[in-house]
Amino acid sequence: MSKSPAHENCTVQNTTKSTLPRVPFVAMKEAVLGAEYELSVMFIDNTHMTALNLQYRKLNKPTDILSFPISDTEGEIFISLEETKKEAEKFDREYENFLAFLFIHGLTHLKGFDHSSTMESEEEKIRKQFSV
Repeated sequence: MSKSPAHENCTVQNTTKSTLPRVPFVAMKEAVLGAEYELSVMFIDNTHMTALNLQYRKLNKPTDILSFPISDTEGEIFISLEETKKEAEKFDREYENFLAFLFIHGLTHLKGFDHSSTMESEEEKIRKQFSV
């Protein structure tokens, strides 16, 4: 998918056969990271997610989301829709809502947060803003 002028700092590419739910990815990205932050979001299948998870986390299984900061102003997020659907069911959440929840989680990692109560507090503010 090419960048559009209105969203030149956020590209979203779906390489799966699944249709993306209606989640305001660009608005969420800008709320957490700002308009100037350059973000690439890739939706990939479990085969590709397993390969990334093995390479970077030494876990030979798919995961729902991986975030990779490239610099203070640039990063990448990879999401497996297959795993997101499974996790949404496990947590008894609507798929679209859980995808938004995960995306916010990935964004806060790119902002520099590690798992903590501070990170949870930051995520809660954004989730409230987007009714997630």
